[in-house]
Amino acid sequence: MSAPKGSEIPTRIGRLPDSVAARAITPRVLQGYEVLSFSSFKEKTEGPVDDTARWDAEPVRELLAEARRRFTSTAPTSSDAWLSPRLHYTLRLTRAEASDTGLWNFLALCLAPDFVQWRWGRGESGREVGQAARFSGRWDLQCFSRLWWAAELFRDGKNYGPVELACGNQDILNTVMRQEMIQHRPAAQALLRLHRGAVRTGRDVNAAASVANAAGATLVYEAMAPDELQDAEALREWILSAGDDSAIQYDTLPQGPNDGSVPHGAAETLTAWFEKLFEDAPVRGKNRARDAGAPGLGIDQPGSVA
Repeated sequence: MSAPKGSEIPTRIGRLPDSVAARAITPRVLQGYEVLSFSSFKEKTEGPVDDTARWDAEPVRELLAEARRRFTSTAPTSSDAWLSPRLHYTLRLTRAEASDTGLWNFLALCLAPDFVQWRWGRGESGREVGQAARFSGRWDLQCFSRLWWAAELFRDGKNYGPVELACGNQDILNTVMRQEMIQHRPAAQALLRLHRGAVRTGRDVNAAASVANAAGATLVYEAMAPDELQDAEALREWILSAGDDSAIQYDTLPQGPNDGSVPHGAAETLTAWFEKLFEDAPVRGKNRARDAGAPGLGIDQPGSVA
């Protein structure tokens, strides 16, 4: 992905404080008249926390360039499902590190502001970004953090197949991902398994997640469908192996950390329960959508969900 003319590209990923980012995101930036670059922030950024290869900037730039190349002729939204698992694989982070907004500020404002404009651009110029949060904001709105966290919350151990499915539906990315139920791995997988003729449209997804999330406030998911502890050492080894693995293959899904799959029985238990809850869930236009034969979510694709 070529950088704006005359700009400097960082070689390492650091962090940019929220206060600096907020001052930089001016109306001219949001309207697409000005593209920010690392040169503007070089003296205000902080370096990476260690000297490992996982903070090298070039693999991320190459990945984003490939995403733009593949999806330029289609809607930029279609890049989410492809990019999310590969961004997670490339940016090997702990959850604590991924909670640092300074990291995502750096990616959006110092490393790849042009990608943010491409993904979220609109208007006559195609570069107007409607929300400052796409550059610097809440974890589920910021251009890159939303994709990393979607992969983290919906992966099934090393299997990124469910992530592709989740990120292929904007209702899951825009609404469902914020709900507390997604923090429970079997619940996240169960939501993706609601494919037996019930959950078809985006409205269906929102309704199913809403009733399941509300019910979970009193019925503890862990009691109904216990999860298993993830292997912290396996995750640590995977994170530290960045740069040692073979180069990412763009046409096949990479493998995430082998820190433990979601218990199959637990996911099935919650799937059955969610289906019963959804039967009485209020869905605007529900009957009309079904009568029209609305297309399914594609969850039956082989390998999508283990």
